[in-house]
Amino acid sequence: MAPNDAATTAPSEPVSVGGRMSSEDTVATRPLLSSPSTSPSAASTMPVQESIEELDRRYAPYERRDAYGPMGLGPVGAAEAFRLAFAAVVLVPLRVVAGMLVLVVYYLVCRVCTLRVEEEREGGEGDGYARLEGWRREGVVRCGRALARAMLFVFGFYWIREYDWRFPDAEDEHVDHSKEIERPGAIVSNHVSYVDILYHMSTSFPSFVAKRSVARLPLVGLISKCLGCIFVQRESKTSDFKGVSGAVIERIQRAHQQKNAPMMLLFPEGTTTNGDYLLPFKTGAFLAKAPVQPVILRYPYKRFNPAWESMTGARHVFLLLCQFVNYLEVIHLPVYDPSEQEKDDPKLYANNVRKLMAVEGNLILSELGLAEKRVYHAALNGLLCQS
Repeated sequence: MAPNDAATTAPSEPVSVGGRMSSEDTVATRPLLSSPSTSPSAASTMPVQESIEELDRRYAPYERRDAYGPMGLGPVGAAEAFRLAFAAVVLVPLRVVAGMLVLVVYYLVCRVCTLRVEEEREGGEGDGYARLEGWRREGVVRCGRALARAMLFVFGFYWIREYDWRFPDAEDEHVDHSKEIERPGAIVSNHVSYVDILYHMSTSFPSFVAKRSVARLPLVGLISKCLGCIFVQRESKTSDFKGVSGAVIERIQRAHQQKNAPMMLLFPEGTTTNGDYLLPFKTGAFLAKAPVQPVILRYPYKRFNPAWESMTGARHVFLLLCQFVNYLEVIHLPVYDPSEQEKDDPKLYANNVRKLMAVEGNLILSELGLAEKRVYHAALNGLLCQS
């Protein structure tokens, strides 16, 4: 149910941006991965026998450096094996039961709040979403935030450290206090794990893009409709289907203009990384020309990295539940209000927000993308199967 963005973009030339970012030289102090040698065509012809170490250097944004090795399949010591065995017997069953209880409770809340509510469809086709108002919306949002935080607690995120830079210092003489801060239409966040969605649900409770099949899942389907998800079926070719971009733009503009409309949550990288890098941004979140709320997520870890960039979903959930404590840090940046030049050039807008987030989150800019990630996984799978 990972959110996705719309159109792919190439990064534009460096330009200065506002906010807390001081200069382009700040970004230059972190290494940038060059893309010519790792384009999809070049990567597909790379030697199959390349070592895991060489692959990790080439595809650094997706490398796992935790105690569990590549794809979570590396050898572990006796102490770690004992921890896993103990957690599998004691901790994991308790957390699975608690997580299912939280999910069922929220499903029942959504079922009550959607009684006699008709679904609204994007473009007039397929599965729709429940546009709720009044006590229905209030119940879904308040319970959703509380239960999403409860689910994070079940996953071991007992404390979340948050840094809020959304409001400038009132004593800052350089701040124009006469200009009212506009309501953002979308939240743009770096993407590290499926846990990202739970965190955003626990705070801003936004809508996001999901596959149409999600709408038909037991329990989760109704919840996703109450969230106001945009359901996407890429193979649809009907003339009245607006597509992802059109639906996202409409929702962002509505959220920007209407206080009670839910904001959109978009991960403009389009895929997950190991948490140390920031990939090129797609332009879907920036086509609406509305202000955006940048948010940076970081997962400090000791043994297991909650980043979900290479291993299977079942193995990742198991290892995450086996960790007694998991950590999450969040930076809320000020609302980014685009200039007229950025409104006319979505690529420039996306690139400037990306650079700002890289500086404030101490993230390394990389020019790799989803195509290179797939090549890395295929090569890594081949090497691990041979060993």
